[in-house]
Amino acid sequence: MSHQVNLAIQVLPLHLPQPEAYAIVDAAIERIKASGLHYVVCPFETVIEGPYEQVMQLITDIQDACHAAGADAMLINMKLHRSFAKDLAIDDKIGKYK
Repeated sequence: MSHQVNLAIQVLPLHLPQPEAYAIVDAAIERIKASGLHYVVCPFETVIEGPYEQVMQLITDIQDACHAAGADAMLINMKLHRSFAKDLAIDDKIGKYK
């Protein structure tokens, strides 16, 4: 059984002026939004919650969206929290701060 995972992802478009880089980050966030998965946008990264396979596919989809928006190169920093025993939830980590 595949449990819910949490993935933090930061997309850093390279060699572009700031307005263009921000537009590419916006395209990445729009792709995350379109996935239907639960997510939280933070100042430095976006955290996504969902089944492992869907989250891994979303990483590819984000890269495709960034390329389509004009990114020829980017750095992608990711942190994955995965449990083989239980679902993981963003709210378990930050719910008390809402």
